Amino acid sequence: MVRALSVNQLAWQKAQKFLNNPELYGVIISKSSTGATIIDAGVKASGGFAAGKLLTELCLGGAAKVQLDLKNYGDITFPSITVTSDHPAVAMLGSQFAGWRIKDGDNIAIGSGPVRAIALKPKETYEEIAYTDQSDKAVIVLESNVLPSDVLVEKVCKASNIEAPNLMIAVAPTASVAGLTQVAGRVVEVGIHKLHTLGLDPKVIRYATGYAPIPPVGPDFEVAMARTNDVILYGGTVYLTVDYDDEIKLQQLVNDAPSLNSKDYGKPFLQIFLDADKDFYKIDGGLFAPALLMINNAKTGKTFKAGKINPQVLAQALGF
Repeated sequence: MVRALSVNQLAWQKAQKFLNNPELYGVIISKSSTGATIIDAGVKASGGFAAGKLLTELCLGGAAKVQLDLKNYGDITFPSITVTSDHPAVAMLGSQFAGWRIKDGDNIAIGSGPVRAIALKPKETYEEIAYTDQSDKAVIVLESNVLPSDVLVEKVCKASNIEAPNLMIAVAPTASVAGLTQVAGRVVEVGIHKLHTLGLDPKVIRYATGYAPIPPVGPDFEVAMARTNDVILYGGTVYLTVDYDDEIKLQQLVNDAPSLNSKDYGKPFLQIFLDADKDFYKIDGGLFAPALLMINNAKTGKTFKAGKINPQVLAQALGF
């Protein structure tokens, strides 16, 4: 009998690297009043690329490989993150997707990571990918400028039925190096999510890989938020292998998915955001997609490609 993949157990094992060597990763380990482990990777801690890489692996529930290197985008070179998974529906949608907004006083923390697969946040995602996790230990990653309060810890424990000593909470602000790294590492998840909204069943995706630049760090949250979008919209590449019968429909899905199809495409995201009066609902939802998409159909051996990297807008958006 094949044992079901547990994203929480896998992530819990990976999180031990933080606990065993916090100085190496530039993180600060603490405990909540109820005993939950809090891993600060950028709020008060220095964090860094290594912390961001491991944070990304936690987001993915340990079901994907993450690498950092340098890649060329036109005539500029950026540190970049590459994510690869042989379990893409579970790793990207069932774990990494930032599908849990948690109110913590005046702060809203964006929750991702494997605990979602226990708490079923949101439930329809797990019905669509036919996956849930059963584990007595759990990991959540928060994109937040503050460390979690006891109230937030209690909310997560209650929703997942996990005892606080068996919960790990890793935290990094968007505008930290670790935070920027893990958000750029969502490039494949963004591609899969876009295809899903267009009608592709994520369960047909067998393998997935992709990469995107890691934005330069700065003190301004809005600039950091905008750049995490820019690196995917104008520099993100996604490659998927699927099992698919209708190649005409598959070609159409690929053609429709990349970001360049959006009416808002072509400007740095900060400008788009300001033009929309800082209201995400005024921004065309079709914009949120990788720049370049390739899909290999394992049933026929044919590969479909659409979109393009846009080095000019990317360079402008990232401060060159």
